[in-house]
Amino acid sequence: MFKGALFDLDGVIADTSSLHFQAWQKLANNYFAAELPDYLEEQTKGVSRGDSLQIILDHLDVGVSDSMFQQLLLEKNELYLASLKNLSPKNILPGISEFIAELKENEVKLALASASLNGPAILDKLQLTDTFDAIADPSKVAQGKPAPDIFLAAAKALDLEPAECVGIEDSIAGITAISVSGALPIAIGTNAEFKAAFKTFAKTAELNLADVRAVYDIFKKEHAIW
Repeated sequence: MFKGALFDLDGVIADTSSLHFQAWQKLANNYFAAELPDYLEEQTKGVSRGDSLQIILDHLDVGVSDSMFQQLLLEKNELYLASLKNLSPKNILPGISEFIAELKENEVKLALASASLNGPAILDKLQLTDTFDAIADPSKVAQGKPAPDIFLAAAKALDLEPAECVGIEDSIAGITAISVSGALPIAIGTNAEFKAAFKTFAKTAELNLADVRAVYDIFKKEHAIW
């Protein structure tokens, strides 16, 4: 039985990932009179705010000063936070509350491994703060996803080895990060690019302890863990 579960936030616990891209869209329109194509949403999903902005600037073929870069980050976050004002437990994705309850009943430790600096505030609005045993701080890791740093930090915060944990993500960058960390990578969604996922659930409502535990048993054998 795995001992820890490392959760991404946007698109896994609550459907806030689309709000990020809406904020980027407003910023691109306000400053560059540009519309961002839909495919950029996947490229910016799961990665840090700074990395997301750089992806967008590269797409627009625009260079900005360091001070302007920081200003854009600040304004994007303000737009995003404004969109979170009415966030509540009603915004927890289907099946997540039940899955978390199953994990807690079986003494599995929970950690948040999100690239979002707003993770603690969002958990608070969702009334899930006390449910999590640890929150990895993305500002304290050397590299963002797809590097494994945030998941390594989350496992360490639980006093566990990554191989004792499952990681749950909805982005390609996140799944890659989990895989490299040594934890079991579980994907949420239908993206055909989830090649690094050991198991994929089409939607959060399908998550359940029995299936994840069975997959972890296979994962352990294939990776010769204990």
